[in-house]
Amino acid sequence: MTLASNSSRSAEAQSVLAQFAATGVQSCFHGRHINPQILAGLDGRNWQLKDYEARGGYQALRKILAQGGDPSGAEAETVGMTPDQVIAEVKASGLRGRGGAGFPTGLKWSFMPRQFPGQKYLVCNSDEGEPGTCKDRDIMQYNPHSVIEGMAIAAYAMGISVGYNYIHGEIFATYQRFEAALDEARAAGLLGDNILGSGFNFQLHAAHGFGAYICGEETALLESLEGKKGQPRFKPPFPASFGLYGKPTTINNTETFAAVPWIIRNGGAAYLECGKPNNGGTKIYSVSGDVELPGNYEVPMGTPFAKLLELAGGVRQGRTLKAVIPGGSSSPVLPASIMMECTMDYDSIAKAGSMLGSGAVIVMDDSRCMVESLKRLSYFYMHESCGQCTPCREGTGWLWRVVDRIHNGKGRQNDLDLLNSVADNIQGRTICALGDAAAMPVRAMIKHFRHEFEAMIKPPAPQVAAPEAAARASSHV
Repeated sequence: MTLASNSSRSAEAQSVLAQFAATGVQSCFHGRHINPQILAGLDGRNWQLKDYEARGGYQALRKILAQGGDPSGAEAETVGMTPDQVIAEVKASGLRGRGGAGFPTGLKWSFMPRQFPGQKYLVCNSDEGEPGTCKDRDIMQYNPHSVIEGMAIAAYAMGISVGYNYIHGEIFATYQRFEAALDEARAAGLLGDNILGSGFNFQLHAAHGFGAYICGEETALLESLEGKKGQPRFKPPFPASFGLYGKPTTINNTETFAAVPWIIRNGGAAYLECGKPNNGGTKIYSVSGDVELPGNYEVPMGTPFAKLLELAGGVRQGRTLKAVIPGGSSSPVLPASIMMECTMDYDSIAKAGSMLGSGAVIVMDDSRCMVESLKRLSYFYMHESCGQCTPCREGTGWLWRVVDRIHNGKGRQNDLDLLNSVADNIQGRTICALGDAAAMPVRAMIKHFRHEFEAMIKPPAPQVAAPEAAARASSHV
């Protein structure tokens, strides 16, 4: 790396930090995390390999690949970890997928056919497009080697030799940062052939996406990665048996991979203790909306929402909490009274009637019009529908047009029933979950804030008989 390139990247980092300072968004450099694991010790500049290793980076990879003892002696012993031991440790950690679905990571890894004779693939889903979510961008920008190490460990556990990180197309500077980190890892012998002299081979590549929300759906991502139009595939077959280029493939989120090195270094049990049963470890929440200190906050799973809100500076001064969208725009909204009783984990939010999703916490104060908010959300899903499924292609447009009609004072008496009917005919009737993502916010908004919609729908004007008709009617009396 030349001095000029070092200077250029330093200037780029300063520019990014200045942007955060100018907008008041503190990203992840605020020191208000609770027991952070992924974001610990970051300052926006210490992203390189030497910095990561100073924080304990690549110790986990060295640990699982370590070989000890005298192979010819009676006391020969392997001090590394077998693939099965790695998967067992991840299962014990309670780590669940951080991309939205929350599927147990160790269980997902165990689905990969170990004895498959051909090529297998590992894919990182960094196509972060959910409105309100900006955690994966920060991980790749400021701690990229955590993702690389996590992917290498996963590849070892599943016997995979080739991987790709599919990065959202609208964060090109982050893509460049990840490429620079890959170069460092390859030069240090941490990627490529015969990693650390262990005989383990893993080639990892970055892939630049196209900025389409639909490519965050794992099978649409695979289609895009293959150079095709990003549209979801029918399932089954699932990627574990028929994925990238028709070969067995495992796909995990950026944050999921970044959590793995800590688990291997400290043990699955220690990770589980950081959270709560069935919800191990920490989670990065992107808190935005009507709060004083928006940004990314890493806290243990199960942290009360009230505590997370406090870390983010609370609701804007002079305002009160009205509602929260707890997991990105596709998750159902919850009123303040319900949300304040929740803890930030998959099970608690699901019990309350929503989803933790990507961990994008959108806070809404009492100045927000819920009809206008739904109008904006509905427009997004109409715009981002890939058009493959008729219920989604047509239905998302219907939803937006009806909500827009209500917001402009032209609503009809049956519009709320119509919205629920259209949502019912979208949800569960599409190839992927984008249709559900468009339908669920509509149903939740009407359920919890129906009175705001009804207030914008004018009652029908009374029917006044024409003079001629009135005269005829009186003559018959």
